Amino acid sequence: MAGTEKVTQSTAKVALPAADRAATGSTVDEDLVREHLPLVGYLVAETAAKLPGHVSRDDLTSAGMMALAQAARGFDPSRGVPFGRFATVRIRGAIIDELRSHDWASRSVRIKARQRAAAEEALAAKLGRHPTAAELAATLGISSDELASVEEDVHRSVVLSLQGFSDAGTLEGMLPHQDPGPEDVLLGRERHSYLVDAVAALPERLRVVVVGYFFNERPMAEIATELGVTESRISQMRAEALALLKDGMTAMLAPEELPTEARPDGCVARRKAAYYATIAASSDFRARIGATPPRPAQPAPRRVSGAA
Repeated sequence: MAGTEKVTQSTAKVALPAADRAATGSTVDEDLVREHLPLVGYLVAETAAKLPGHVSRDDLTSAGMMALAQAARGFDPSRGVPFGRFATVRIRGAIIDELRSHDWASRSVRIKARQRAAAEEALAAKLGRHPTAAELAATLGISSDELASVEEDVHRSVVLSLQGFSDAGTLEGMLPHQDPGPEDVLLGRERHSYLVDAVAALPERLRVVVVGYFFNERPMAEIATELGVTESRISQMRAEALALLKDGMTAMLAPEELPTEARPDGCVARRKAAYYATIAASSDFRARIGATPPRPAQPAPRRVSGAA
């Protein structure tokens, strides 16, 4: 009975006629606002999820809170509409109005821009190329001058928008942050160090090709003359060195991704294993991440005898 009486009293408080709410309206309004505060946050989050990151949630929240207070003052429970539903419509409307107040382009410009984009996309798919201005204007049923006017309006709205962000000091915040983080810096140093060690551990003739061609940008013919082989052989040696470098880097950074050798006990597998061990022993972890390793030095130019 006590519980029923409590509910009845509470219901009677909310369902007061409009004439009798004048004295207690302020208290009822405050209770409604306090009870439905989370509704503002939910509707703002729902809207902000579809908007660019530069749109201020604080402005949307302020507009929503104002709309909630106004909804509480104008709510009439005798109409049979729950306050939550009534307030939701008012809050959403206020959020939309707030967004429109910050829009540099009119609704007609936005509609024309969408129509132009849709026509351009459809024509590009149909023609297999970017449509000309005349083709686009014919599809939209307007003249070329009208199409140029639409494009000018859209361009003007974009320029004004960017100027507004710049004036507010937020343009830089809209751009993606390109600076590497501390983890990226350390990983880059480690990869760089492993690469230097992998180049240094290459067989001498392959090292001459890699350092001369990639680091010192020497002509292939000059390297071929130094090693006493043909340019085609230098090309083969370059490909062989790159494959070995790739396997060496993989062995250091992701050994589980190394391809399985057809003959694990064969001569080629043993040479690769020795090459991997040389790279691993060339430096320790502290040396690799401590500083950016220097660029590999060019071997002293000399003629290397013997077939490759």
